[in-house]
Amino acid sequence: MNNENNILLKVSNITKSYTEKKFWKKSVKNVLNDVSFSLKKGKCLGIIGESGSGKSTLGRILTGIENADSGFVEFEGKNIHKKENKEIKNDISIVFQNYVSSVNPKFSIAEIISEPLIIETTMKKNEINEELKNLIKDVGLSEEFLERFPNELSGGQLQRVVIARALTLSPEVLIYDEATAALDVSVQQDVLKLMYDLRKSCDNSVIFICHDLAAVRLVADRIIVMYNGKIVEIVESRNLVSESKEEYTKKLIGSVFEVK
Repeated sequence: MNNENNILLKVSNITKSYTEKKFWKKSVKNVLNDVSFSLKKGKCLGIIGESGSGKSTLGRILTGIENADSGFVEFEGKNIHKKENKEIKNDISIVFQNYVSSVNPKFSIAEIISEPLIIETTMKKNEINEELKNLIKDVGLSEEFLERFPNELSGGQLQRVVIARALTLSPEVLIYDEATAALDVSVQQDVLKLMYDLRKSCDNSVIFICHDLAAVRLVADRIIVMYNGKIVEIVESRNLVSESKEEYTKKLIGSVFEVK
């Protein structure tokens, strides 16, 4: 299989800006500027950058939640933002940083996870129940969690539930947008391990958006470094320290790793 055929998601020349209004003045803030990259099947791509670098906006554009001002995103050669390709939305799923606002507090865990199955599939109730048991086990929780409610779970447990829901429709691409940022350090490590294990067991491709370079390096094959809405550098994760050329990347590395 050649490299072009192996590309699952292709991002081409994405730009995005917002109009900000302060008092009587309007100004345009450029959030993304000519962003292009690709994601190969079975690979994990890390996107690293400081807050305000455009990472999360890019994540929303990749899932079709937001539209770009220009440029396009293709999944298996199809533009995800075109109406005739709306079925693609089930092939790309996202896990957001704020796991609390991602769920309905009045829903049980079973109801939260099963919602996409009820809306998007024709599965029968008994089939959904069996799938729920499998999904909750896949994220390292026991079946009895299905009967609980969000306020009865810890942050790490609730984030696992959100990940389970993201997996319900077996997406080809799973995007984690700062999915570990709101968790305690010890819990972050557990969720990172879960992300790594799920990538192997579910055989999907992953985009991990994060401001923590050490966390990204643990799970990503390749790392995109962003600054002020632009891609500064793209480097293989294993060669991050030895082959990074841009000063901004070196600054990030120096803040995390002891470089001799």
